[in-house]
Amino acid sequence: MPRVGLSSDAVVDVAIELVDDVGLDALTLAAVAVRVGVAAPSLYKHIDGLGELRRLIAVRSMSELADRLTAAVLGRSHDDALRQLMLAYRTYALEHPNRYAALPQHPVSDPDLATAGTRVVDVILAVLGAYQLDGPEAIHAARSIRAAAHGFAALQTAGGFQLAEDTDASYELLIHMVIAGLLHIRGSVHLDRQERSASTGADE
Repeated sequence: MPRVGLSSDAVVDVAIELVDDVGLDALTLAAVAVRVGVAAPSLYKHIDGLGELRRLIAVRSMSELADRLTAAVLGRSHDDALRQLMLAYRTYALEHPNRYAALPQHPVSDPDLATAGTRVVDVILAVLGAYQLDGPEAIHAARSIRAAAHGFAALQTAGGFQLAEDTDASYELLIHMVIAGLLHIRGSVHLDRQERSASTGADE
């Protein structure tokens, strides 16, 4: 039976359900149309084809991830905020492995994807503020955090961890390593700044 009040958002909702159930590779307009209860050509009233639908799924998923990370760090700071951010990142990937697989890691030219991706990066940079890192140091650190969380999540959702050891314990170790690395970097950056300041004062 056709769904009443079909819209672009409703089509994306159904498409995401389909991706969650059977994976991104099985996403077709015909499959979405069956679930919606309309003929496939009718979907073109709401979306501009399969490519557009994939893009909208990616935008929605990236926005969901940004929302999760924002909520996870709200009211927290320093090591606690970073730990909760990394936990939230992995949890989203584990809860929605097929949806997570739809996330492009380089949104580039798409403004909607770029906006959602920037939100993710901004949350990470905000957390890094507590470590007193800014400029290039903050960007390097943000990339490292994203690489650590994404790498672990991608490997786990792909079935990459087959040994018996607990993956939660492995991820906690990764978080500890990231935090320890940031503290080391912060100390090195501050020491370098102090040395430069002392050198400038001596020159004067």
